[in-house]
Amino acid sequence: MTRIKHIAIRTRDIEKTAAFYKEAFGLKQVGLGQNGIYLTDGHLNIAILKFQCGKDGEPLRLGIDHVGFQVDDVEATIARIDGLGEKPLTDRTEVNPTDPSRPQSYYEVKCLGPDEQVIDVSRVGWVGAE
Repeated sequence: MTRIKHIAIRTRDIEKTAAFYKEAFGLKQVGLGQNGIYLTDGHLNIAILKFQCGKDGEPLRLGIDHVGFQVDDVEATIARIDGLGEKPLTDRTEVNPTDPSRPQSYYEVKCLGPDEQVIDVSRVGWVGAE
């Protein structure tokens, strides 16, 4: 079964943005990395990430940056994405869900969907997401 389990938000002030979500919605902090603070409601992981430049100096978007889906079969999901004309952006990465200081441990493959929306695909999921 596929579930949305991760949303990443880009901001210029990660501490202020994280404090807003913690105070407004009672989210709990479950991780701190070089580029972000990771929050949860117990069901979903929300990454508050630093605004920075992407490849070739092109600025990334403020606001929702990408969405993460937890799936039963990563390979089959990637094959379906490829069959729909979209492509993976990364090779499959090693997963270490017990180390919340490593953001790359939260996804297995990044893909590009319609309208250039970045999508994380993972079998093991994200810290704080059930």
